[in-house]
Amino acid sequence: MINNNLLQKAIKAQELSYSPYSKVTVGAALLTAEGNIYQGSNIENSSYGATICAERTAVFNAILNGERKFKEIAITSNLDDFIFPCGMCLQVMAEFSDDLTVYISNSKGEIIEKNIKELFPFAFRL
Repeated sequence: MINNNLLQKAIKAQELSYSPYSKVTVGAALLTAEGNIYQGSNIENSSYGATICAERTAVFNAILNGERKFKEIAITSNLDDFIFPCGMCLQVMAEFSDDLTVYISNSKGEIIEKNIKELFPFAFRL
């Protein structure tokens, strides 16, 4: 079951999204093994390749603060349907956790729970 604080932090991050092109706002809140929560939102750019997703923003925020072990991530959006992490975000998340719980919430407040291995069973490893 999702930690309500984690969900609320994802919603707050979503409010900070910069998405003038797609109009899709996404927020993420990442819970670390140390119990800290790091937020991220999608940040678009007119050069679409320079856009960054909310999930990677949250992960990179945690890494910049010395965190390397992640337990849960909540992802929210303004869409009625569920928006799943892209392959690039899944690869980044899998780099730091083989057992990350992923909560995805839509604009209707519905939540689904998945494990990173369900979403990305064959992560690239060196």
